[in-house]
This record gives sequence, structure tokens and C-alpha cells, in this order.
Amino acid sequence: MESWDVLVLGEGPAALRAAIAASDAGARPLLVSSCSVGAASGFPPISGFSASLNETSPSSHIQDTISAGGDGTDKEAATRICSSAVEALSELERWGLVLRRSQDDLPHLADIFGHTFPRVAGCGDSTIREVTRTLEEQTMKRAINRKSDLLPVALVMDNKQARGIIALDIESGNLIPIQAKTIIIASQGYHGIWNAPSQGHGNGLAISNSAGISLRGMANAPMYALTISGVGMVLPMDILGSGGRIRKVSGEDASPLEVIDGEPCVLDMRSMERSADGWFENTSSKVLDRVGLDIRNEVLPISPRIVSTTGGIPVDDHCRATFDSGKMWYTGLYAAGRSAYTGMHGLSPLPGNLIMEEVVTGAVAGKHAGEWSKDSQFGGHKMIDEALSESQKKIDQMFSSEGSPVGHVAKALSSAMRIVDGSGEQSSMAIAQASINEIASLGIRVTDPSRRMNTELVTALHVEGLLSLAMLISSNEEEE
Repeated sequence: MESWDVLVLGEGPAALRAAIAASDAGARPLLVSSCSVGAASGFPPISGFSASLNETSPSSHIQDTISAGGDGTDKEAATRICSSAVEALSELERWGLVLRRSQDDLPHLADIFGHTFPRVAGCGDSTIREVTRTLEEQTMKRAINRKSDLLPVALVMDNKQARGIIALDIESGNLIPIQAKTIIIASQGYHGIWNAPSQGHGNGLAISNSAGISLRGMANAPMYALTISGVGMVLPMDILGSGGRIRKVSGEDASPLEVIDGEPCVLDMRSMERSADGWFENTSSKVLDRVGLDIRNEVLPISPRIVSTTGGIPVDDHCRATFDSGKMWYTGLYAAGRSAYTGMHGLSPLPGNLIMEEVVTGAVAGKHAGEWSKDSQFGGHKMIDEALSESQKKIDQMFSSEGSPVGHVAKALSSAMRIVDGSGEQSSMAIAQASINEIASLGIRVTDPSRRMNTELVTALHVEGLLSLAMLISSNEEEE
């Protein structure tokens, strides 16, 4: 059985930054992901990186974050994380991130809805890709071990202490136990519930939920305004800070909130700044390929969609997973990025805060986990063996003749959850819960008998995990 000081689950900026911080703290981290290296570069380009670079203090950024999130915003978390934004972005630039710059050679800061001042830096429509690439280079520089094509199927807990995971080796089809002193959950969000499993499988939260870890904020699924109607293609919010405009049918300007409220709108990119052309070339090419429209001459019909989530494992200021209203922590367990519930976003995240939070929380979690692991011991061999046996039974069951095909379950799940829009409306929750319980009772069946490179099995495990999270959301049983 392999044993590591720090086990990081995920492939995005939060996971990569956590592994870097753990390594710098003197620990031996292992990155585990079901995706190949660089897969996170293809995540939807929601927005750039918000940081108060041209301001004397982050106070306005903090206030804007609280205003966007509403009364449910954790003000302490917003203050703590926003105050670290400038340092986090400066570090990325020192490591080689090439930011779009203004005429005075300073980072270009986009003026986007919700911000009092221009505050969103980035690389046009490639911010997530370039941040991921920069962090991956740093993991290689530190010779951090990484295992791709390993899908975590169980989180092993022993009396509220993290002991390891059971992972499916996708290539061989075998289950592999991995022991660890500390575990950082930093995987994708669970927005695949409303779309397709591949668009946000929420694997880290699913195995955490199955292990009895308390989750918070799961029912809050903020809508995103800039997606092309009919195809669901996500466009970066940075467009609005470079001359792009949302317009109503009448031609009047509209805000993202009006799109989310159901106002029929289009995105007009015909008057984009000349200096922005090269930074949004990827968007122009993709739009032309997907819908056959030239953004220089035509407007794009847009509609709201759930493309990210903010719920997850509640964490403290060290990104330790907590329970009992933050009074206790699951020993050795951490969360970062889209797997963590910091509370800083409230009902709606401020543009640029999502990727910023990923990098900041990843650094905090990795540093503390690396330091804490120095004085910790391995354990839980018996619990890991039992989890291995249970995981094998679960997978074997999926190959039986009973249950519904994976595709049918995924489609039924997304249909059932479409009425859950993040408002927490009780009648919608009750209807969704009834449908989800019926779907879950039928089970999931894998039709491909092969155990090697069985992508249908991988999808089935993702769908099963999303189904368990959907049941949690619709039942309102998460920790308050």
C-alpha cells in the first residue's frame, strides 16, 4: 500500500496550488486525478482574477464581495481571502503568468459589473488555462508526484480522522488503496447535476458525503449570465470589461442580473476594444465553429445557466474541514477551491473571485496540511482494507443485469434538478426529491463488460456521486 504525507484530490488551480504549498512546507504530496495532465486547462473560462492592484487597500473589494453575496456572506472569510488576492496574483506572475497589460505596462484591470473599481486581471479568455499551465510547471519544477487516470471512489475515515482513499485505476480496472496522513479535497464543483457529469462531476464532495462529512451551501447554485442559448457555451465575463455589451431586444443596455431574471438578451461584441482582439481570439474561433456566428458582425443570444457551484465542505481559516458549526475539525482533512465552502460568496460570487479563491485556499490548505503532517502518523489499515472490500462490491454491482443505463440516469437526474434553481423554494425541492428518490431506487447498470479503460464505468461512478449530492440538496439535510 502506498503511503504519502499529503494526498491532494483534483486537477485544477486549487489542487495544484495545494500540492505546491505542501511541497514547500517540507511534505511529500501526491496529486491524484481521474483526468490527464493539463485537463483542467479546458475548464470553462468564467472570468479573470480579481485583485485590488490599483487600490490602497482591499476594503472596497471586500465590500463588493459582501454586497454581491448578500446577507449570507461570511464577512470574515471574504476579508481574509480578498486580502490575499494581490499577493496570490503577484506570485503567479513571478512564476510566469503572462497577464494582459494596459498602455502604462501595468496589468489590465477590467471594469466588470459588481466591482466598484476596475479590478479583474487576467489573460483574456485564457485565464484558467494559463493559470493552470503556470501551476503545473511549478509542480514539475518541484518534482511533485502525480497519478492521472485514478478515480477516487471512497474516502476512508477513522473516528473522524482521514486515513486514505480507495481509487479506481481506470487503465487496469483495479482498485488501489492509498494511505495518507492528510488529505486535501480540491476537485471540481458539482454543476454536472444540472448539465452533464463531464462538466462538473463533484467527485471529491461525493466521496466526502458518502464518508459522512458534513456539507454546507449545496442548494445555492448561482446562475451565470453569459452562456449561448441552445448550446450552453460559456463566455468569459471579461468580455464586458473590454467593450462587450449585454442588450435587450429593444437595444437598451442590460446587466447580467437582468439576464438571470429571465430578460431576453443578446451579447453584442461588435464594438470590442481593438486592444482586446488577440486576447479573445479563442472565443471568436469557438463561437464561429459552434454556432456559425461572427462576433465582429453578429450578436449572440444568451441565457442563464449553472456553470459553477459554491457549496462544499465547511472550512476554517486554515482550510481544515470542520463540523459542529466550526467548533471541531475532521482530523487531517482539508478542502480548497470548489470543494470548500468558505462562505465568502454568499448567494452569488463576484466576477473574478472564483479563481482567486481557488488559488488562495489551495495555498492555505497545502501549507497547513504539509506542516501538520510532519508530526502525524499513518494509521487506519483495517479501515482501508474494509473500504477496499466495500468499494469492490459496489463496482461489481454495477456490472449486474439490474439497474438503468448510465445515460438514462444522467438525463433523468438533470431533468429532475432543473426546477432547483438555487432559491431553496420548498415546493420545488419536494418535487425534485421525489423524482431523485425514484431514480436512485432503480440503480445504475454498466453495459460494457470490460474492466480496462471502461469510460462507461467512470461515468457511472460520477453519476452515482452526483445522484447522492442531488439527494442531499433536495432533502435540505446539510449542516446549518
